Amino acid sequence: MKKIVFTVVALMSMTMTFAESASKNIATVNNNKSVYNMTVNMKKLAKALELTDEQAEGVAEIHKTFSAEMMSAAEYGKEERTKLVEKAINKDLAYMNAVLNKDQYHKYLTLLNVTLVNRGMK
Repeated sequence: MKKIVFTVVALMSMTMTFAESASKNIATVNNNKSVYNMTVNMKKLAKALELTDEQAEGVAEIHKTFSAEMMSAAEYGKEERTKLVEKAINKDLAYMNAVLNKDQYHKYLTLLNVTLVNRGMK
């Protein structure tokens, strides 16, 4: 019985340590400007979204603008940066919605959300 209790206590303490470490990493990420570098492999994105050549050109231009806006936002303080990031994301999604069909847009939205979550921005 003592072994079970000690095992549970050890697991709980390891879990708490991991959670604390993860929250510190997220705080560090939010201050790291490289997180705002949204450069992607356009060939892989085009393949994942099944883009036509014409769509691929449009998506590349839209994403280039989005990446520049995100890097620009990284230069500002936390409050202003949050507003600029939100503005850049909304602008990017509006333009992508015009270029992509419904299924492609849904896939893009999923990829963007996963990227933002993984980088600690959402």
